[in-house]
Amino acid sequence: MDKIKLKEILKNASKKERNGWIYLHIEGDAYTRGFQHGYLAVREIEEAIRCTKYMTYWNNGMTWEYFVEKAVQLYSSKLPNELKQEINGIADGAKYAGFNISSEEILTWNVYMELTGYWFPTVEDAEYQKLPNREPKGNCSAFIAVGSATKGGKIVMAHNSWDDFVSGQFYNFIIDLVPEKGNGYPVLMQAAPGYVHSNTDYFVTGAGLMGTETTIGGFQKYDPKGIPEFIRIRMSMQYANTLDQFVETMLKGNNGGYANSWLLADCNSNEILRLELGLKFHSIERTKDGFFIGFNAAYDPRIRNLECSNSGFGDIRRHQGARQVRLTQLMRKYYGRLDVSIGKKILADHYDVYLNKENPCSRTIDGHYELDARETMCQPGRPIPYQPRGTYDGKVTDSDMGKNMSFIARWGNSSGMPFDAADFLEQHIQWEHLKGYLKDRPSEPWTEFRAQRA
Repeated sequence: MDKIKLKEILKNASKKERNGWIYLHIEGDAYTRGFQHGYLAVREIEEAIRCTKYMTYWNNGMTWEYFVEKAVQLYSSKLPNELKQEINGIADGAKYAGFNISSEEILTWNVYMELTGYWFPTVEDAEYQKLPNREPKGNCSAFIAVGSATKGGKIVMAHNSWDDFVSGQFYNFIIDLVPEKGNGYPVLMQAAPGYVHSNTDYFVTGAGLMGTETTIGGFQKYDPKGIPEFIRIRMSMQYANTLDQFVETMLKGNNGGYANSWLLADCNSNEILRLELGLKFHSIERTKDGFFIGFNAAYDPRIRNLECSNSGFGDIRRHQGARQVRLTQLMRKYYGRLDVSIGKKILADHYDVYLNKENPCSRTIDGHYELDARETMCQPGRPIPYQPRGTYDGKVTDSDMGKNMSFIARWGNSSGMPFDAADFLEQHIQWEHLKGYLKDRPSEPWTEFRAQRA
């Protein structure tokens, strides 16, 4: 490719760093925006893959190459042509910029959470005579509110992401995606470099839709014949113009992968919706007056009892039960006053309802496993104390901002509490294997991001 052609491909794309975040604007046909993405984010993609390769083997006993092979076998035939072209473009753009990566590896990176967290546990016993011994999945705190619950009756949506810190440290991308005319709506979403979807799932769209989710903890079911979640959510974000269309796309071909409680809103109708999506079961609640919360356990008794184990729903010693209580308390405390400012305050909350005091730990809305000895938990072999895991961001928006495709976000931690990797590893040498992979996250300010519009 000559310099003139490269300049033409990149002319409408841009990349900027702001307060720990990396804002990436891409637009055009699927291959073009993929190439823009891969070329501009090449260094971040390379670092994410380097760390993920190491952690894949450490956490699973199987190599990155094993999962690449399985990703191709399981998912490549299910890719819509648009996403196939975008993934090819990301790989080609990164290669042109100096990082030798294949489109098969970019596919694996996009489906990595589902592949390792949902598919692999179903085959471990059969293939390797190894029983899974993992803590139940569960990440993120969230709420969405409207009507009499909020200031002025507008929609307010807030979310923070939880993960192990090595994985989570790469979700500092804000991707502003503009498809070519006639191919859906623009999307502004939090994501990781090299992703064609969000995975932390905080987004606003050109159709006036807003959305986020929290993972359903302890979920056990998976159908490898279905359509991966990353495909369904990307198609929903880009093409849905109503909540009904969004839900329909998420349900079609559902495979149980990355099972979530989805909190969605339509800025045009001022309506909010909660979709709890398991495998065989799902439930839908919607309202124009009230709130929904997300805390990593399902309300639906069928999902919670028949598709999950050890969900933690009512156990305030656990992060799910404790945050169910605390989020409900705060929704009631601020009822009628909820807005963006209060949303930021809620996401930074450190009140532990089990010990009845301020206590940043795994049970608080702003989660801190890295500070938690977890003495209250008694299961043999788990949970592990002082894990480098917890909250690494915060995002809030309201329907006025949603209509303008913008939201505010804080990188590092919802409360601004910094994380020093060297200091943590010195205090907790059981995690020394993360040296060179675990990064600092200093305190950063809240920052507004807005989609570029023609």
